[in-house]
Amino acid sequence: MLISIIRTLILYTFIIIAIRLMGKRQISDMQPSELVVTMVISDIASLPMQNTSQPLLSGIIPVTVLVALEITASVLMMKSGLFRRIVCGSPVVVIENGKPMQSEMRRLRLTVDDLCAQLRQQDVFSIEDVQYGIMETNGTLSVLEKPQKTSSVAQATDDKTDGGRLEAVVISDGSLVKKALLLCGKTEADVESILKKENKRACDIFVMTLNADGKYNIIEKEV
Repeated sequence: MLISIIRTLILYTFIIIAIRLMGKRQISDMQPSELVVTMVISDIASLPMQNTSQPLLSGIIPVTVLVALEITASVLMMKSGLFRRIVCGSPVVVIENGKPMQSEMRRLRLTVDDLCAQLRQQDVFSIEDVQYGIMETNGTLSVLEKPQKTSSVAQATDDKTDGGRLEAVVISDGSLVKKALLLCGKTEADVESILKKENKRACDIFVMTLNADGKYNIIEKEV
């Protein structure tokens, strides 16, 4: 038992040192290569912790090699933009001038619901308010709002607490989202009335947003 505790303490200290050498990024800020190395290190280190018959070097040596490779890769990414794009990919514009880029979203396998969730985390409650939305290589969404939508903190607070201005995605990729109707206080009949007025079919719509004031935005599917 004492041997297991000592081995665990040694490996724990070594892994902390190794992670510190790799940098101080949070999990959400890690690039794909960094995340993979971190996961593999945790798996390798667990083996000698659980099996006391294994020498400590069987965990320390592979971890050391992985950390050295990651540091080398980080240096190469700083020196070469091409190498960085190969390993990490490139940022992708998913919203431009209030319009979702459907082809890019399909390539990223990003749904409308996922996109709206990330916008809300940025305190943006309407796709129309976005000048550019860029999916970064670490999976986070960077948002540039339209100049006319930029307001003071007090005004933004008022907008978020005003239920009538909260937009909900009522049609996503051709399907009616019934639960979203509760958010904006509307019914299926209201949606059907708007579609009839615009002479459009739900199956042809990529995304439709609607709020309690009756303001809506329709973006059709790309052919």
